[in-house]
Amino acid sequence: MAAQATLHCLTGCAIGEVLGMVIGTALGWHAGPTVILAVALAFVFGYALTMRPLLRAGLGLRTALKVALAADTVSIAVMEVLDNAVMLAVPGAMEAGPASGVFWASLAFALAVAFVLTTPINKWLISRGKGHAVVHQYHH
Repeated sequence: MAAQATLHCLTGCAIGEVLGMVIGTALGWHAGPTVILAVALAFVFGYALTMRPLLRAGLGLRTALKVALAADTVSIAVMEVLDNAVMLAVPGAMEAGPASGVFWASLAFALAVAFVLTTPINKWLISRGKGHAVVHQYHH
């Protein structure tokens, strides 16, 4: 269940992260603004993917947002710290741009590292009835 929750979180994070990295590097932004954009979009897409089925299950917007915040904030935050740290640590990854194999290989590696290291955190959260465990009561 922890791996599934992490994969769900990674999907939203990856959409936002990739979009933010592509936009920032394509515009020639420095690493700081690019990372800020990528993190912001990762949270937006991560929460949106969690909220979608909650809204379909009949929850109101405010309640769905509260559930998404409770379910995903720690996971997204950890994932974002990890994948951006890897991107910043790989020489030339941030400067390579979206037309470069170095950029895409580094980003794929960063997301893989984030998945592997975030899964045990999600397992711990779920075992305590927190994190993604709060969403399961709304799944049909």
